[in-house]
Amino acid sequence: MTRGTTDEQSYDAERAEQLGRRLEREHGISRRTLLRAAAAGVPLLTALGRDALATPQARAQAATAPAPPAPPAAAGPIVKPLPPEWFDLFTTNAEMRWDAVPGLGYEIPAERFFVRNHTATPAIDPATWRLRLFGSGLRRRPGQPEVAEFSLADLRRMPSRTRTAFVECAGNGRSFYASQQGTPAAGTQWRLGAVGVARWRGVPLAEVLERAGLERSAVDVMPQGLDANVISGGADLGHVRRPLPIAKALDDALIAYEMNGAPLPPDHGFPARLIVPGWIGVASIKWLGQIEVADEPLFSPWNTTQYRMIGGDWPADAPPLTRQTIKSAFELPWNAQLPRHRRTLLEGRAWSGGGAPIAAVEVSDDGGARWRRARLHHPNPSEAWVRWSLPWRPRAAGQATLQARARDWRGNVQPATVPFNSNGYLFGAVVRHPVTIV
Repeated sequence: MTRGTTDEQSYDAERAEQLGRRLEREHGISRRTLLRAAAAGVPLLTALGRDALATPQARAQAATAPAPPAPPAAAGPIVKPLPPEWFDLFTTNAEMRWDAVPGLGYEIPAERFFVRNHTATPAIDPATWRLRLFGSGLRRRPGQPEVAEFSLADLRRMPSRTRTAFVECAGNGRSFYASQQGTPAAGTQWRLGAVGVARWRGVPLAEVLERAGLERSAVDVMPQGLDANVISGGADLGHVRRPLPIAKALDDALIAYEMNGAPLPPDHGFPARLIVPGWIGVASIKWLGQIEVADEPLFSPWNTTQYRMIGGDWPADAPPLTRQTIKSAFELPWNAQLPRHRRTLLEGRAWSGGGAPIAAVEVSDDGGARWRRARLHHPNPSEAWVRWSLPWRPRAAGQATLQARARDWRGNVQPATVPFNSNGYLFGAVVRHPVTIV
């Protein structure tokens, strides 16, 4: 399982240590108490209030800066049509069906792209929308406002870049903790359809940060969405927001305003969203409204009490999740019926958050005793996926199980099982796909 680079692990360890020191200094909460609460899944911000972990400078600036108006929610949690032949529905979320993928081409069209909403898709007026940047990591000259603002037209006038990249929920594959490993995990019971690849166009986050006055002392940025506040266990956690280290922000993060050559659809972040290649989906904040830039680590429920490995054998101080793991999927219905003694072309896709292209995909039809190498079809970029195929001629009628195993050029490979965690994140084990031979 991929857990990020050494630099990211070192950064996360330092972040956790600083969080403990700040909580003890400012709120009288010991590091030991923090770790016990994190291990138990207790939302710390319930007791502290959602702004308790903000920097003093950020609290002061946020108090004086004009708040953007709260956009109204759409009639339902998801705006676009969700025909059952394309999607499996989970209240505010819609999972892409892999048996509907054949024939779509390399990129997933916006109307077929999976939807992960924490609340509901908001309706935002692009004419009045502004992206606000503030915080101790930005320099200010006398007479300048404390908050830098950019309109959608401002972003479109900046140098643009296009990235073809996957976006994937951290819980993609969660259902297999129960069905394959016998350890059910809480949360939306995705199979493997909480992922999609699209062509994103926008302005590099680095460009916007520089224009806003980025200081060399900046450590973290925290993008925040304009969807409704998240209520969890009776606690108001505020808008979805997730810190990024400045190194990742300046590397390849993109403020996207187009998806597959068209303006972002409402369900996918209109008018602008963040794209953080290779990282878990929550980092790619939709409906981007503001970005805090700080000269010290930033914290939110989405990197303190959520999106961390807890439970099982994971240590209480496991760092926040960053990179995705490696996966592969068949473009087949679950329990597909396939003809005996006839050639069937098995097709699928494989991808990795390890920062490298896929090196190989192997397929087994006998429980993993033997593996046959599939053919990879270009393109095969490090930030997206590769399509693969393998001809197969089943000989015996009855139930069969297919397995696909991917390996990337950094040596990350799908294992037979993965360690359990209570939230069911990063299931990267080989998935057993049932079929019936008739």
